[in-house]
Parts: sequence; structure tokens; C-alpha cells
Amino acid sequence: MTRDDSQRRDDRHWWRDAVIYQVYVRSFADSDGDGIGDLPGIRARLPYLADLGVDAVWITPFYTSPMADGGYDVADYRDVDPLFGTLDDADGLIADAHALGIKVIVDLVPNHTSSDHAWFQAALAAGPGSPERNRYIFRTGRGESGELPPNDWESIFGGGAWTRLPDGDWYLHLFDAAQPDLNWDNPVVHEDFLGILRFWLDLGVDGFRIDVAHGMVKEDGLPDVGATEQRKLLDTRPLPYFDQEGVHEIYREWRKVLDTYQPARIGVAEAWTPGAGRTARYVRPDELHQAFNFHYLTAEWAAPALREVITESLAAMAPVDAPTTWVLSNHDVHRHVTRYGDGEEGLRRARAAALLTLALPGSVYVYQGEELGLPEVLDLPDDALRDPMWERSLRTERGRDGCRVPIPWTTKGSSLGFGPDGSTPWLPQPAHWADMSVEAQVGAAESMLELYREALRLRREHPALGERPALEWHDGDDTLLRFARVDSFTGRRLHCAINFGATPASVPVAGAVLLASGRLGSDSGDVLLPPDTAVWWED
Repeated sequence: MTRDDSQRRDDRHWWRDAVIYQVYVRSFADSDGDGIGDLPGIRARLPYLADLGVDAVWITPFYTSPMADGGYDVADYRDVDPLFGTLDDADGLIADAHALGIKVIVDLVPNHTSSDHAWFQAALAAGPGSPERNRYIFRTGRGESGELPPNDWESIFGGGAWTRLPDGDWYLHLFDAAQPDLNWDNPVVHEDFLGILRFWLDLGVDGFRIDVAHGMVKEDGLPDVGATEQRKLLDTRPLPYFDQEGVHEIYREWRKVLDTYQPARIGVAEAWTPGAGRTARYVRPDELHQAFNFHYLTAEWAAPALREVITESLAAMAPVDAPTTWVLSNHDVHRHVTRYGDGEEGLRRARAAALLTLALPGSVYVYQGEELGLPEVLDLPDDALRDPMWERSLRTERGRDGCRVPIPWTTKGSSLGFGPDGSTPWLPQPAHWADMSVEAQVGAAESMLELYREALRLRREHPALGERPALEWHDGDDTLLRFARVDSFTGRRLHCAINFGATPASVPVAGAVLLASGRLGSDSGDVLLPPDTAVWWED
């Protein structure tokens, strides 16, 4: 089915208030029974996304890769790994999505390649000081014989960020050793990625989510950080290998390419920065279109904390006229049901968080399975773990596999509908997920799935939602968050209230209740809002 034209957003600026659904390709839908999700699987499930009501789908990397990091180690940016399908499958998926009114955003990984990439293999063969090695970041080591790494930089996955070759050179990898960092001071790298952009844009994609968008450019001289546990400093202080000024020149180059295509094509930055003001620099008018709002994702479940991050986020984006994005979960962090307390408490809070998030101005990202209320899987067997973080941390950090478990579609079957019956998913699914499957929740009035479907419908149709209608805070306290969205053309107002307290809160509701995340009570004509519950109403 396609959405009615009256419900579509302005195609010239579709990203500004789009709801974008993230598909982690390995874990969404397996068409051939090998236990791993693929492009034909996504293609077959596109009607589900259309019924859910999303505007776009972001698909994680499906390029040729040895899969040292789930596809984020790319060996060929212009082809599809046989594990996931073919270029024809990608072409068909894009065409089908467009026919359903869904935009397609693909992941781009420009900070590093796979060590299997032809460039890196040529660099290994060519030897120290060669033009081939200048495509990456090679250095001699410190110490009497160069036996020490060039500096103190650490890998985000644990351990050091440098690996030494038998010929004595060290190469930089801010992630796994199988992911060598590219040298973006080399014009050859720039030209190749401009060609990669055009390749996928010509195939019809509507944009790129840019992995490690804050990386690529390193501070001159590669100075020491002077601290350990550097991964914990990502959003608290500047680092010499992240958020350097030179990345913005790259995005100005890319924006010129994006602007030559119609309808509008976009770039989305995965940028970890010390503050919202730094994030806003990635979405200046001549750079990218969106940047993930990780400060919102990491905010604690408390009214003052969330009001502060919402206010700061909107204020930071206003001077550059960019939409704010809102995201609760993704493939790199614990699912928010678990972060918010797990169990029934976590689920209540996740339901309320959905209504809070979908009522805010800007664009929203939904991570696959959050519309089902899936929690983090914390008890995966050690021998099932695939995240390179597990081994690189010497098995002290379990990594991100718990948020990547294949999602359940049916109440029965060996993979709960993720793949053909009889197949075994690449990560084991909890048995109780059968009760959280799409099949179990469709049509169930109080299910998380139906809450999302109704919230997305209202968000698409109500004139006071979207990006432009103003946000007005109501008086509240440390336990109650209240605001209104106001459409200046019609005067219609949509109100949202969330109770963060431990006891029910009395909320004056002058108009009609549109949606609530839980059952409401009444108190002398007011709505009695239970703990960890949100409500929308209009007047």
C-alpha cells in the first residue's frame, strides 16, 4: 500500500520532520535461511514499514566485507556482499521502497576501510614511504628501535589504536585492527569517495548516514591524549582524533554533490561531540542535513534532565536552521527499555518516551524492534558473541550484540519468523520474545506496536506536530514535564505531559485526549496521569 498524497511531507524538505526507521541488516529479516538478515528480507518486509507509518529507512552497511565488525569494515564500497544479496537486490529494494512512499538512506563508512580493501592490500605490498601507504595513516614507532606505538591513542573497541607490521611501520585503527583509518589529507581519498557518493545516488538512494562523521581528520602531529579510557571522553572533551575542523571541508565537498540531485538527497552525521553547539557545526547550511542527537539518547529518565537537553538541542540548531533529531536507541547502545529500568518499569518508561520523542520538533529515528518494546538481551552465551569489542577488551566488555538480536515476527518457528522455519538466527532469541512479536502485537489495543502506529499516524496528520510548529513549555516541576505544540496557521494546539514521579499526577486537560501511553484516571475533572506515563491532548 502507498500512503495517501495528503499525508506526505513536502518532498523538497522531507528530512526535516521525517520518521526514519533503522534497519540493522543482519537482524531484520532473513530470506534464505542462512540465519543472517539480507536485502531480499528487507524488501519483503517493506509493507510492514509502510503500515507502521515511517517516512524513510536507514540500512546499515551491506557492502562487500569480511565482517570483522558486522559490515562496518568495507572491502568494496560499490558492491553488495553475497551474504546480503546483489546489486540487483539493492536496486529492487530502492524501487519498492519508493513505490511505497519510503525514502532509503544507506550507511557510508569513510573513516576506515577493511584491511581486505584493495587499497590496504596494495599498501602492505608497496612498503614504507610509498604512495599506496599514504592512503592510510602509517607512522614509524617511538623508542630506540621504533618498538613503541607512535602515540598513546586507544581503540574505541579496547586496546591500543596502532598495529605494527613486520617491516616496522605502524598503522592507525581507531576501531578494530581489521579497520585501518584512511588518510583524508590525501586528495585521492577525497576523489574516490565523491565517486562512491555518485554511484549510490545514481542508483536512487535518498541519502547517507555517515559512520564516525566526527572522525576522518586527525590533529596535525598526532599528539598524545594524555589520558587512558579515552572512549569515555567522547562527549565530554576534545580529542585529537575526533571532531577536528577539517571534517567540515569534507562535508562541504559532499554537500555540493548532494545538491546536484533531485528530489533532495541528504547526509546524516553520526557525530559524537562535547556539546550540542559542536554538533550543530555539522549541519550548517553548506554541510550536512542532520546530525544524531546523542545528548538526548544519553539523558537520564528525569524531567529536569530531559527538559534541559531538549531546550539546549533546539537552541543549538536554530542559528543554523537545521532540524533537531531525536533518537532513543540504535545498534551501538543498550536498548532503552533496559536503560530505563528493564522489566515492566522499563517498558512503561519506553512507552512514555515514545510519545515524548514523537511530539518534539524535528526528525525522529526508530531503531528496529523498539516499536515492539524489545529489551536488551543481557544473557547471550559467551560463545555466541560476535562484537569485536568482546575479544579486544580481553573478554571484559560484552559489546553490542545484546541490542542486535534478530527481531521476532511470529509467535512460532525456530527463528520466530526472522527466517524460514528450521533456520537458526545468528544470535539466539529469547523464547519469551514470541509474545513480543509483530504477530502477537498487531491489533492488540494496548500493545507497544499499536501505540507506535497510532502515534506515527497522529504525528503525520496533526498540523501541530512535525518540525515547524512552536514548542511552548508549561509550568511543571521535577516530576512533571509539560509542553504544547502550536500550529501558527490553524491555531490548533497539541499538548504533551509526562509524569516522571512515583505517584499519580493531576493534569488539567481542557480538550480531547488523543493518545496515552498507559491507562488514565480522573481527578475532579482533571486527568490523573500514572507514574511513567505520557498523554497527548488537543484544545
